[in-house]
Amino acid sequence: MKTPVASRLYERFCNVPSCAIIGLGLMGGSIAAGLKKQGAGYRIAAWDRSADSLKQGLSAGLIDAVLDDTQVIDADLVILALPVRALATVLPDIDFGDAVITDVGSVKGHVIETFNSVLGDVPAKFVPGHPIAGSEQHGVAAANPDLFTGHRVILTPLENTDGAATELVVDFWQRLGATITFMTPAHHDQVLAQTSHLPHLLAYALVDTLSLGGDSMEVFQFAAGGFRDFSRIAASDPVMWRDIFLTNPGPVLEVLDRYVEEVAGLRQLISEGNGEQLEALFARAKVARDHFAEISLSDD
Repeated sequence: MKTPVASRLYERFCNVPSCAIIGLGLMGGSIAAGLKKQGAGYRIAAWDRSADSLKQGLSAGLIDAVLDDTQVIDADLVILALPVRALATVLPDIDFGDAVITDVGSVKGHVIETFNSVLGDVPAKFVPGHPIAGSEQHGVAAANPDLFTGHRVILTPLENTDGAATELVVDFWQRLGATITFMTPAHHDQVLAQTSHLPHLLAYALVDTLSLGGDSMEVFQFAAGGFRDFSRIAASDPVMWRDIFLTNPGPVLEVLDRYVEEVAGLRQLISEGNGEQLEALFARAKVARDHFAEISLSDD
């Protein structure tokens, strides 16, 4: 049985909610920065494998204390801000006590499977979550207090998830300016495979393809804004995205196969010189993109 260690981890302020962040990178650091900026009243402690990240967090005033290991007791809220495959190595060392737990993982099915395999079940006070916000930058030095403002956070509570825990997590994200959407874990993973995972995969593939060409420096020198806009996400954290693709293979491969078929069709149209069908396809895509832009503006 694990020994409670909260008394030596950080001081609990009277009537001030305590928040423990496990993983102080871009996401964890931005959560801390956002809470501090909003004056949300949280006492924030953090743990990270990198001592430098924790030092940066302290010196920047993002966190109030450092956890000297991953056993967390007596915190009101624990936020798991780790790459999805790193969760399995950290969970065995955490004693959550009576805390409400949430995470920021991009693949909810894998996170839930990890809790089941490591802990034997999913705690009732765990509310799986995923903020639809990010940056190609990474690390606590890139922490942005406004990262979640005006963005969606998808919560995927299970049938046994405690209702009060869900309410606390909703309040937490709303304090950071986010809008809450509820989904099932499976639906989340299917939607994100299409809207986030596939675009990142294509951006990585495009940049890698061009960089392997003999004239890659000239190509990049004369790349227009469209290439810069699309390829920007290929600067994202490679470890995080490796983990995402390895933990959500089914939905990703399904949408990737559909895209490969579409590209093969485009190749055929170009080879045949079929301008009429090319234009029709581009027109359909433009209508869909314009509709997406209108939805995005209405959400702002």
